[in-house]
Parts: sequence; structure tokens; C-alpha cells
Amino acid sequence: MVSDNLRKTLSEASAVLFDFDGPLCDVFAGLPAPGVASELRQQVALEDPELGAKLADTDDPMEVLRLSYESNPELGLRIERALTEAEVDAVAVAGAPTVGAVSALKAVEAAGYLIAVVSNNSADCVRHFLALHSLDAHVGEVVGRAASRPDLMKPHPHSLLRAAELLEVDPSECVLIGDSLTDIQAAHSADGTAIGYANKPHKFEVFTHASAEAVIDHMGAIADAMR
Repeated sequence: MVSDNLRKTLSEASAVLFDFDGPLCDVFAGLPAPGVASELRQQVALEDPELGAKLADTDDPMEVLRLSYESNPELGLRIERALTEAEVDAVAVAGAPTVGAVSALKAVEAAGYLIAVVSNNSADCVRHFLALHSLDAHVGEVVGRAASRPDLMKPHPHSLLRAAELLEVDPSECVLIGDSLTDIQAAHSADGTAIGYANKPHKFEVFTHASAEAVIDHMGAIADAMR
């Protein structure tokens, strides 16, 4: 069943922005994130043993990147390059797109919306995955993690504002489909709207509390709302 909130939220937008990891792809399904984080931590430890010790319990590659930049920008740059390579390797073995994602992209495109992907992952890995699954023709713009600026990752609205600029629309005309609280926060910070993709049961409450304009539990709901 498609909610009235979902239909209303989509009807009031002119551009649909898709978060990447979750709504379109399970990035680290084939190359688990804790393993990637471990390899990054080892590289950090070789250059900065003290920071490496502080990161010992961190299994989030993005957090390793962020803290590396905070400690030493030059080290952060090397970790960013290593993470980007790992992300490209990861999406190559991540498997098929998220169930319902392809139909969502095609339905949004057919309905005349502008489309962009906005991600904390690298643009390289997003483009690689889209091309691998012949989805690149459905996406107008890709805005990935800002080079050398992990501080601009969501919940910062930078990627959404940049996508709106590239699509030549006002940010208030954009709706973001995302699966994390930071997506909802970024959308609202950009003066746009948000559709929370609750791919885990507890996220319904999280997204509702964050005032997401609509919440869905499967990506196929986007295509259903277009019918």
C-alpha cells in the first residue's frame, strides 16, 4: 500500500535524489566494511601508531577516514585514496541492485523527474556500479564524497546542494531517498524533503522522529507511487 504522504512528497518535488549505499546498492555486501576498515587501520598504524591505537575498535571505513583527516590531512588523503579503491572493488562484488531500486529509477525517470545520486561513498564507486548494471543512463548527476573534505559528508547538506546546482533546480524542489538518519538531516538542512527507506524495523521510529516527510520499507514503493 502506498501512503498519501509518499505520493504528496513526490508530487511536490521536481528532482529525486537517491542515496547510494542502501537505496541502490549494498556497497559492502561482498567485501564487508569491517574488513575494509581493518585494512585502513593497519595503514594508519604504520604511519601514526598513536592514531592507529585510537582506531582499534572502529569498524566503519568512513570513520577511519574522518579521524585520519582530523589528525593529519596528508595521511587522510592517502587513506581516502585507499578507501576509494576499496569501494570500487566492493561494488564490483556487491551483487545486484537493491530490490526495487531499478524499478524506482525507471519510474522516476519516466515520470519526468530529474535524478541524481548523492553519496558519502566516492563518485568513482557509484559510477562503476551504475555502469556495471546499466543504470547510468537513468541518472543525470552523481555527487559523491567531496575530495579531501570528509567533513562535508552527510549530514552536511553539501552533496545535496551541489546536486541541485548541477540539476539547475532549487534545493527545496529536491526530495532525497535515504536509509539513514544523516540522510534525513541533510535533506532538511538543504531545505528539501526526505523519504526514509526503512530497510530495518527500528528505522521507522528513527525516521518518523526526524520528521521525514514519508517512510517506506521497500524501494518498490517508489515505482508503486508513480502508478
